[in-house]
Amino acid sequence: MTEDPFVVHRSLLFTVAYEMLGSAADAEDVLQESWLRWAGVDPSRVSDARAYLVRTVTRQALNRLRTLARSREDYVGEWLPDPLLTTPDVAEDVELTESVSIAMLTVLETLGPTERAVFVLREVFELPYGEIAEAIGKSAAAVRQIARRAREHVAARRPRVRVSRSEQQAVVERFLLALRTGQLQELVEVMAPDVVLIADGGGLAAAALAPIHGVELVAKVLARTNRAQATPLATTAVWLNGAPAGRIKIDGEPATAVSLVVENGQITRVYLVRNPRKLTRLDEPVELAR
Repeated sequence: MTEDPFVVHRSLLFTVAYEMLGSAADAEDVLQESWLRWAGVDPSRVSDARAYLVRTVTRQALNRLRTLARSREDYVGEWLPDPLLTTPDVAEDVELTESVSIAMLTVLETLGPTERAVFVLREVFELPYGEIAEAIGKSAAAVRQIARRAREHVAARRPRVRVSRSEQQAVVERFLLALRTGQLQELVEVMAPDVVLIADGGGLAAAALAPIHGVELVAKVLARTNRAQATPLATTAVWLNGAPAGRIKIDGEPATAVSLVVENGQITRVYLVRNPRKLTRLDEPVELAR
């Protein structure tokens, strides 16, 4: 018996929805809505199930993204995407790893819904312009123009430096050790002078409401976070969104996910996700595909 195409392509469909939404919970909701629509279709009348399902998920994700626009405007403090626990093998696909990184998803958040959909489908999943046009309800010529503008927008904001897996791991481990032990000087040394810290508490956990700039201030904030705890921080190096990253627990409970951007051996961006609703995907690895 042939396996259902929705099951076969589920990891791909989740990845499409997640890259468009930056939220695992919303991506799962989109998949559920798409599954209900697929269940009402006669598969024998669908010539390319993969393309059909990607179009369906794209339309549902666009609807959800437009609905979420107001709630994200009202979000308390900085908004960061949900971190996902992944396996090291995800990093073998360099393009996929870059596209699902916290840094890239944060950049994609600055695009409008249609621009984001076009960028994801074209630049990440390499869909033909005609298929994208059908998915978003625009002409192929319009999609080409949108894709060009989205590429330029992202290129001006995306991290440009790629580092080796071993370098990223070494910097992550050094950072986590300094954070766990509260070594202010070590924190200063591992970060670039113009480092930026962005934290997401969502009004549910203590977090800076705006980005913090500069190594001295960022280091002091991080060290102060350590000292404020009644029990020592438990830090673990993990793979998040396809890259070496960190997880912090307090009294055995997940407290923070840490994602870092590394350039020339130093950290240039620190992303701290502290909103407890966004820390639900840190126990079991998520399968991503394109």
